[in-house]
Amino acid sequence: MHNNATATRKEKKCFFCTTYSEYGKDKCSQHYIRYDVIYAVVLGRLQYWISQAHEKDDKELLQRLLKSGDKQREKETASTKKELTRTEKRLQELDNLFVKMYEDRAKEAITDRNFAMLSAKYQEEQTQLENKKCELQAKLDKSAQDTDGAEKWLSLVRKYTELTELNAPLLNELIDKIVVHEAVKDENGSRTQEIEIFYRFVGKID
Repeated sequence: MHNNATATRKEKKCFFCTTYSEYGKDKCSQHYIRYDVIYAVVLGRLQYWISQAHEKDDKELLQRLLKSGDKQREKETASTKKELTRTEKRLQELDNLFVKMYEDRAKEAITDRNFAMLSAKYQEEQTQLENKKCELQAKLDKSAQDTDGAEKWLSLVRKYTELTELNAPLLNELIDKIVVHEAVKDENGSRTQEIEIFYRFVGKID
């Protein structure tokens, strides 16, 4: 299970899983990581991205930041746009149906009972479609914000040049959270431990 690793006192030289500490083995395992190990990993990744931010041009780096999710993002965006078009088309059809119903009622071409029944049915569908339209538009807006987020993060990273040590203000500015997984051993006994860094505005990019 993914869990945020939170530091105990620095003197202990370790970060322990707070999910296990708070909720026990039902929620997670009792795992930890040494302070010097995670410090070195985070420092190394930030040094890498800072150097990239100064060496690469904006367009190239932005494309790289978004590349991992580009294909899926483009596929989802295209699908969302098609669904939004269908939803808007059906809403227009319902508007036309309402107009025709009122005209038929005025001509007494439809009974009051049928008018009330159809009106309730179309209004319910209309409400559902309006809600769906808002949700689809929100998804499209979120997709557009991904590029904005990458640009914001790059502007923050470029504030730094030579990075030799970490401190709280820098970490709070550049990193959203760090997730440490339980260490595993392979058949040869080698121990590996996955560390995921989620940066502000762009999420996981490593």
